[in-house]
Amino acid sequence: MTDIQQISTYSAFAGSKLLCQGELSEVVLKIKKHLGPAINSSVLIFNDDTGRIMDFNFQGSKQDVMKRLEVFTSPQLSTPSSGPGRPRLGVVSREVSLLPNHWEWLANQPGGASATLRRLVEESRSKSSQKVSIKQIQERTYRVMSVLAGDLPGYEEALRALYKKDSKGFNHHMANWPKDVQQHLLSLSKLVFEEKS
Repeated sequence: MTDIQQISTYSAFAGSKLLCQGELSEVVLKIKKHLGPAINSSVLIFNDDTGRIMDFNFQGSKQDVMKRLEVFTSPQLSTPSSGPGRPRLGVVSREVSLLPNHWEWLANQPGGASATLRRLVEESRSKSSQKVSIKQIQERTYRVMSVLAGDLPGYEEALRALYKKDSKGFNHHMANWPKDVQQHLLSLSKLVFEEKS
């Protein structure tokens, strides 16, 4: 595991040309400006954290686009569900299966079993959100690479080099690819090759 914060930036490509990078709202507005009144967009937006493509509708005015953007940028308001637990507080009851010695340990913790489980989950989430594994970095690079370079010469060899942590091979097989694609993939995969050294 590597200690880094999640990237939470987005990159937009039109073919093999990098149009812009930044926070989602910045990227979407720059793309809208680039597209103008055009309805159809061949621009791909990648989440730099996951490598997944984000689908976004650029139809309409800038105000229409801003309204659609709110779905992605405003916090999700969860509606409390009725049933066991404390729905008004967002607490939902579910079954948990543990061994008797686990239940005994939980029973002896201050605040009771539920409070202890919630605390343990939150501690684990905060630790894991600050660490990104090399495997996750390879996967996000693969996702972007398969879309932007999947039909380029040397793709399969570059992919093998990525998973072998072979920096020289990775660079060699990408040498004739469009510069924006090369630079973006090198940026996404940087920690893979640093980890090996």
